[in-house]
Amino acid sequence: MKNLKYYILTFAIFFGVSSCSDTLDLAPEDYFGSGNFWQNEAQVSNFMVGIHKQLRDNQFMFVRLGEMRGGGYSNIDRQNTSLNELPIIEQRLSENSTGVTSWAGFYGAILQINLFIQKVESITFLNDAKKKYLLGQAYGIRAFYYFHLLRTYGGVPIRLEPEALNGNTDPVALRKVRAPETEVLSTIKADISKSLTSFGTTASPTEKSQWSPNASAMLKGDVFLWSAKVYGTNADLAEAKSALQSVTGTALQSTFPSVFAYSQKNNKEIIFALRNFVGESEMQNVGAYTYSTFNFDNQHYKDSLGSGPLLVDPLIIAATNSQQIIQRYAYTFELFKLYDVSDKRRDATFYDYYKVNKTGNPPYVITVRNTALVKFLGVISANKRYFSDDWPVYREADRLLMLAEIANAEGSDPSSFVKLVRDRAYSPGTDPKPFVNSTKDNNEVAIFTERFKEFVFEGKAWYDLLRMKFGSDPMVFKSANQPFGVLNKSTQSLEIRWPIEPAIWTNDPLVDQTPGYPTNKPK
Repeated sequence: MKNLKYYILTFAIFFGVSSCSDTLDLAPEDYFGSGNFWQNEAQVSNFMVGIHKQLRDNQFMFVRLGEMRGGGYSNIDRQNTSLNELPIIEQRLSENSTGVTSWAGFYGAILQINLFIQKVESITFLNDAKKKYLLGQAYGIRAFYYFHLLRTYGGVPIRLEPEALNGNTDPVALRKVRAPETEVLSTIKADISKSLTSFGTTASPTEKSQWSPNASAMLKGDVFLWSAKVYGTNADLAEAKSALQSVTGTALQSTFPSVFAYSQKNNKEIIFALRNFVGESEMQNVGAYTYSTFNFDNQHYKDSLGSGPLLVDPLIIAATNSQQIIQRYAYTFELFKLYDVSDKRRDATFYDYYKVNKTGNPPYVITVRNTALVKFLGVISANKRYFSDDWPVYREADRLLMLAEIANAEGSDPSSFVKLVRDRAYSPGTDPKPFVNSTKDNNEVAIFTERFKEFVFEGKAWYDLLRMKFGSDPMVFKSANQPFGVLNKSTQSLEIRWPIEPAIWTNDPLVDQTPGYPTNKPK
């Protein structure tokens, strides 16, 4: 056991895994003692459960990487509480302020999956169908991690073997350069192919918290759409479309709030979600998107006119919680105003409230306009709030809006896909401004707008800005033609990727800083 811990520690030091204990915590003790592990189906299945548990542990990192730079976060403190992670939100990343460290901590999870694939491919006691299904899950999840790394860093070291666990502890031999983006993308595509081939014709189960054939098909659609639009591999557009169309057994929920309701886990809209249960786990940091009751200071109202009672705890979140209730992250009020009043997504996503100075005669001065995230408030059980909603990775609305984006890129009419999402948003009412097919650029902005409103706190906006385009430019760049850009193309064109911290290239001199960021690495 000591030897194996040494191997993993070596891996952690030289490749930026955030914690040796993170890598160890999912593997049962009898694995480390000798060759007792990998001897029966229960052990193998439990290891896959551990892989999913580690995936759930990374949920907030997926939000951080996929959303925080996407323009929806406020950098203005509206509750007398300091906001977190402003260098990310304000696009102030550098070698000494990288936003995240250790490659987002993903190589620890990848190491686990590499070990799983190596062991499962060689075992003989599983029946063929079970073995292939487990490998389908492993290859799919590994591709999912690498896809996040690609979109975050561009080129990264590619590690497909559990080198340290195989006994290779030579730090020089373990060094590896950052592979070019094209190679990382090819690796992701290969893993997706292996996943889908392994799954074969097996149907996706009704349990949506385990990686499934539908999850791999969604990931393929996501990856190939990225490949087509970001890297210009036009043939991949048809592959993305085919993959998304192959997803079966899903449909939109009739109402938007029911998608996320604690009582409706595994609903028909969910394709793959990270599972939480009361007493077992909670969604990370969602309590930090709400409010502090201590800072309502007898001046806050639900109504911007200052009518009605003063707010005390309108969401009933001040009772006993395992998470701190405060506003450390806030969405911009401009995002809230992007919704029509009759759009049911607005009030199912945000609770808006106002600080009103009632000095003098009405109309009173509104000094603060604020919102709290209510999309994932969980449930109250035994007088305690648990933020134990599931976090959707892929759902039907995502599939429909990606198909809309593909149709638009093909020069077709995306209306039928957008209409389904908007009709549900206004149900049981009627969409007051139905989507009308227009120019490719106008359609692209309209589709992004729907995604921006639909997927708050689901880790999509930043990636969408990188992928979607107005003209030939990604929408991430500021432009008079569309209002969603966050970077200056002339000065920040290379900052679409994230920098790495000096500890990475210090421990592995073969690794260079992300292009575009000044570095102190010796030449």
